[in-house]
Amino acid sequence: MATQKNIPLKVVQWATGNIGTRSLRSVIEHPDLELVGLYVHSDNKVGQDAGTLCGTQPVGVQATNRIDDIIALKADCVLYMQQGCNVDDLCRILASGCNVVTTRVEFHHPGSLDNETRSRIEAACDAGGSSIYSTGSSPGFITEAIPLVLTSLQRRLDHLIIDEFADLTTRNSPELLFDIMGFGKPPSDFGEERLAHVKAGFAASLNQLADSIGMSLDEVTAIGEVATVKEDVHIAAGVLEAGTVGGQRITITGLRHGEALMQMRLNWYCTKELDNDWELRGNGWRVQVLGDTPMDVSILFSPIADEDLAATTPGYTAHRAVNAVSVVCGAKPGICTTGEMPQVIANLG
Repeated sequence: MATQKNIPLKVVQWATGNIGTRSLRSVIEHPDLELVGLYVHSDNKVGQDAGTLCGTQPVGVQATNRIDDIIALKADCVLYMQQGCNVDDLCRILASGCNVVTTRVEFHHPGSLDNETRSRIEAACDAGGSSIYSTGSSPGFITEAIPLVLTSLQRRLDHLIIDEFADLTTRNSPELLFDIMGFGKPPSDFGEERLAHVKAGFAASLNQLADSIGMSLDEVTAIGEVATVKEDVHIAAGVLEAGTVGGQRITITGLRHGEALMQMRLNWYCTKELDNDWELRGNGWRVQVLGDTPMDVSILFSPIADEDLAATTPGYTAHRAVNAVSVVCGAKPGICTTGEMPQVIANLG
């Protein structure tokens, strides 16, 4: 386990997808962090300089695809951002004494893990005196950090509703919108696989939030809804014909004593002119806290040009993880949660 005396903290970036690449660059530029290693999956990236792979000047750190190389670095922290979760690799990293901050959703809430995985991870943390923490923008920032601050003004919570809005009007991606997401098609039921995937991504975070405020949940459910356009709508990706799907919503609900206590609603839309009144807003979030000191808070993203989306949006997820490194390195061994750790504060100097 590292401490503040170890500044700069030695960090390894694990994986270089969209979020990982943004994280890599942020580590290189961070005043309190030193990049010492880079793990990649693509053979054509092996041996390349980390700076080159994220669009900066060379930094003298070459990418590897061998976990033994990473373990040998004796880093303070690995920023683990690959697709899929390899528990064997994570246990090796943690048992070696290296902490992990990850944008994977599996570790938001220890109690939501299956017993075998939880036991293995906790044993590895005990062996290495290390910690692991899951975070990001959503889930993470908007489902944990913000609600914990807002509920600190309450003495009674009746209902928490978090809306996430994604305006796809200017998204010129016909394959994504029409073929993958199903916009512009006749309305139909949501696939159970998609609902299960989204539920898995948010249930652990909601459970962790509920436990943190002393209101543990009995069950988490997920339902999907669609809304249709009233008339033909022209968007960047093409035309939505009247009566076809123009909006989608997935609601993840945390139940306590048979009543909805917490809800995360994911809203995707190609127009606001729909047959359902979902009170749609611009890209961002709305958090409604219904209690003895009720609040309604909106966080809107600044407009981003389409050509800048790929360079900007990964930062919403990556930066939270990078800024959490020092807190996690100073935490007690085990699976960390937002409710137990000190607040993540960025050093922007």
